[in-house]
Amino acid sequence: MTKQGKRYLDAVKEYDQSVLYEPQQALELVKKLAKAKFDETVEIAFRLGVDPRHADQQVRGAVVLPHGTGKTRKVLVFAKGEKAKEAEEAGADFVGDDDIIAKIQGGWFGFEVAVATPDMMGKVGKLGRLLGPKGLMPNPKVGTVTFDVERAVKEIKAGKVEYRVEKTGIIHAPIGKASFDFDKLQENFQTIVDAIVKAKPAGAKGQYIKTVVISTTMGPGIKINPQKL
Repeated sequence: MTKQGKRYLDAVKEYDQSVLYEPQQALELVKKLAKAKFDETVEIAFRLGVDPRHADQQVRGAVVLPHGTGKTRKVLVFAKGEKAKEAEEAGADFVGDDDIIAKIQGGWFGFEVAVATPDMMGKVGKLGRLLGPKGLMPNPKVGTVTFDVERAVKEIKAGKVEYRVEKTGIIHAPIGKASFDFDKLQENFQTIVDAIVKAKPAGAKGQYIKTVVISTTMGPGIKINPQKL
């Protein structure tokens, strides 16, 4: 059994764990309870009324948070020619084709998001068993397989967040840092909530959003009333 630290246990005493809070109250609490010595990430978790085993109940997509996540991610772009140059000018950290593919096959994973132009997917597809399990495989559903590499790179750098429902029906996503102004955190929160609501699959029956919890990296989870979203 995991032993909780004193800071965590003290935070739990400062609110009622049985209460479903209004979104604004929960965000105020999560900022108040962030007492670690570093700038904690604020995360949101949804438990959805879907069965991901069925193709018509998948929930997956991406959204650009208006105020970013507070972290700049390293972006790799699989491209060649003019598109490679475009990616470099847009701020991609790594750009290449066969050379980058060989490097990954050799065990290198020094990036956090991968983008690819459609003409590169024949080669990139061979990396599926390496990139797939790490969630690094470019995918057109989240805008990471595109000829518009400039836009893709800039959106990721600006705070684009990908979300995907897990086998248990859970979606996790960062919405900023505890140091964010309340208004910025609230706007990011509402943006991800709107995206998840809009992504409701046709096959979902009954209550779609069952529970919502927000927390910081080291803090306890605060439950939000899903009816107030």
